[in-house]
Amino acid sequence: MALIELREIRKIYDLGEIKVEALRGVSLDIDQGEYVALVGPSGSGKSTLMNTLGCLDRPTQGSYCLADEEVGNLSADQRARIRNRRIGFVFQNFNLLARTSALENVELPLLYALGVSARQRQQRAIAMLQRVGLGDRMDHHPGQLSGGQQQRVAIARALINEPSLLMADEPTGNLDSRTSREVIELFRKLNEEQQITVVLVTHDPDVARHAKRIIALRDGQVVEDTPDAERAWASLHAAEQADPASSTLPAESGKVD
Repeated sequence: MALIELREIRKIYDLGEIKVEALRGVSLDIDQGEYVALVGPSGSGKSTLMNTLGCLDRPTQGSYCLADEEVGNLSADQRARIRNRRIGFVFQNFNLLARTSALENVELPLLYALGVSARQRQQRAIAMLQRVGLGDRMDHHPGQLSGGQQQRVAIARALINEPSLLMADEPTGNLDSRTSREVIELFRKLNEEQQITVVLVTHDPDVARHAKRIIALRDGQVVEDTPDAERAWASLHAAEQADPASSTLPAESGKVD
């Protein structure tokens, strides 16, 4: 069952004298329970696609249905309600409140949920922190936590409203390799055990390989949609060789920005 349906999505940024077409007719479906990585060089459109899928921005043209609801033409307030109800976000920089405990950070999205008492907020936040392995760090502030622990708090906060879609933007970008593996393992468990749909943006091939599906973008278009990581990198490099002047791919590896 398709959770996400995109049809001919275009996004054009008007910069005055010039217009930048960040997405050029993207069409794809993502089913409930999929684990998808978006990859591509800088300027490929992956962040724009992420913002569109997350209802942070709306397309210039095209149709976006989320759980059978057309959301591509909604107002900012309407999109905010969709985000609070259906989508959780995890960012590279964690975006935690520095002077607030882990527990209070996780509770924060529930402040905007109708009919949830203070006691219910606390109980749900405790349960979520325990789920991500931080039951003994609930009273710690972000500055008292490691980078990996801060990202786990951010993941717990993203999950507190029980979203059907978890969006992650470079979630391991500020973590060391061991902690990155731990965070990616947590995403895998959430996807497989809870059937949460995971869509992440990454420049790291090792992170992307854990996804079950890789969508490679270049110049605002999908150049490959495959479960095979090597095929995705090969398609990006083939596109680079066809137009080397616009490339930002490192020559020595398959990594993309």
